[in-house]
Amino acid sequence: MNGEQNVQLDALDVRLIELLTEEPRIGVLECSRRLGVARGTVQARLDKLVDRAVIGGFGPEISPAAIGFGVTSFVTLEISQRHGHDPVTAHLAAIPEVLEAHTITGSSDLLCRIVARSNTDLQRVIDQIVSSAGITRASTIIALAEQIPYRTLPLVRSAVRTEGRSTA
Repeated sequence: MNGEQNVQLDALDVRLIELLTEEPRIGVLECSRRLGVARGTVQARLDKLVDRAVIGGFGPEISPAAIGFGVTSFVTLEISQRHGHDPVTAHLAAIPEVLEAHTITGSSDLLCRIVARSNTDLQRVIDQIVSSAGITRASTIIALAEQIPYRTLPLVRSAVRTEGRSTA
């Protein structure tokens, strides 16, 4: 999804998303009971949220640190304009420690979040990343501690509160 779609959420959507965020394994029937609406209503809302890519998945949240990848790092990459993004993206996608990559503005072209088992292992991962002919420079920042974990629920709640306001 390219993020250009503007999906309006209402209070029931937010309550459903909150419930699924707090208890990802809850069933539709239990959602309907707790929300005080019909099972069909919950299923229709859930289907709508999935179809519109508001909800992107129901998989487990994995903690890289819990499976031995305790070092998190952010790497900015400058790429050769001659090679373009596609070969570099394919190269990065083949490296399991690259958790995400975003095209960015500014002096660099891509921002990646990567993990490693240790600082020594981080060097191995960075060496693997920069082995692509399309990457001309990398700059790495090691995260010391996560202050605010990735979250979307405050944003979802805010979307309903600001829905009536003009964006002009």
